[in-house]
Amino acid sequence: QAHVVESGGGSVQAGGSLRLSCVASGYTYSRYCMGWFRQAPGKEREAVAAIDSDAIRRYAESVKGRFTISKDNAKNTLYLQMNTLKPDDSAMYYCAASLRYCSGVPPWDRAVVFRYWGQGTQVTVSS
Repeated sequence: QAHVVESGGGSVQAGGSLRLSCVASGYTYSRYCMGWFRQAPGKEREAVAAIDSDAIRRYAESVKGRFTISKDNAKNTLYLQMNTLKPDDSAMYYCAASLRYCSGVPPWDRAVVFRYWGQGTQVTVSS
């Protein structure tokens, strides 16, 4: 049973940056899809980015060019570098790990793809 823990959230002004980290202990499928989702109050959880062993980075349109997902397999750690943050980026950010590759059906941006979830880390961007 994997245990996923996020860190790195906080409060920043618009235009600022944050880097989120996610450690997936007990998760031995580093080749499989790992990703970030977010959920703002009153809104549905949405996919932000994902990556697997093919090193293809997948992003939601709303964060392309501003966010970068990366992974350190040796440390079983997933990162999300967030630049040029906007107030609309404010949300609880969740790390998730799956038991399959990012490609396939259902597509990577569906929460059902992911088996293990963290408790979330809050990101607040003020204008």
